[in-house]
Amino acid sequence: MTRDGLADTYRSYIACLNRQDWPALGQYVHDEVAHNARPLGLSGYRAMLEQDFRDIPDLRFNIELLMSDPPKIAARLGFDCTPVGSFLGLAVNGKRVSFCENVFYAFHDGKIRQVWSVIDKAAIEAQL
Repeated sequence: MTRDGLADTYRSYIACLNRQDWPALGQYVHDEVAHNARPLGLSGYRAMLEQDFRDIPDLRFNIELLMSDPPKIAARLGFDCTPVGSFLGLAVNGKRVSFCENVFYAFHDGKIRQVWSVIDKAAIEAQL
């Protein structure tokens, strides 16, 4: 896959998340996906994302920075949202917070196979 093709696939994946189009998730995510070295499989990954949207009803993934170097993607995602309760062990409880996530993806067979993610928890703490 080319740099542009991989970046386009990633943008389509993010659009799928923002639509919460769970039946389409398998078009972008490998059946054997792992998140931060934890094997989840597609169903576990979907369950994690569905829980994220329950915890943060106004969740929206915004690509702030995207680097494509097939078969890998690096992205900085921005969030401006209102988690309903505790988030990352912090009592956010409906307060609007802004933060970023730095995330790396490795693709296999055209789908996301590995995800490594770090959320800027300090940015959230500073707003509480």
